Amino acid sequence: MTTLRVEREENDGWVLLRVHGDLDLGTGGRVREAVREAVAEGSRRVVVDLAEVRFCDSTGVGVLIGARRLLRSCGGELRLVLPRTDVAPGAIPSQVHRVFAALGVHRLFTVVEQSRGEHRPQ
Repeated sequence: MTTLRVEREENDGWVLLRVHGDLDLGTGGRVREAVREAVAEGSRRVVVDLAEVRFCDSTGVGVLIGARRLLRSCGGELRLVLPRTDVAPGAIPSQVHRVFAALGVHRLFTVVEQSRGEHRPQ
């Protein structure tokens, strides 16, 4: 059984959803619901932090595409924080990066950097 935890916080008009665990068919609904809840409460700027996601399948990517579509439909914006890529020579990209690359969806999302444990949407 896969596990997933979503933590929510607000900062400077952005809702930050920190996702921990595996984002897949069995858990994607929790992320979908967290985004819908934020939008229903009036939030139009959401960051989904995937830095602690160990595994993401095409269903998880579909949830993120749906979240982007929802926010754009109400004049909002979705940004992602992806797991850090190690810049060491020969480093293997994270599984999340590999799935995004295989599906060709990087270009759909605005990706923000993680900085000293904080996320800085611009």
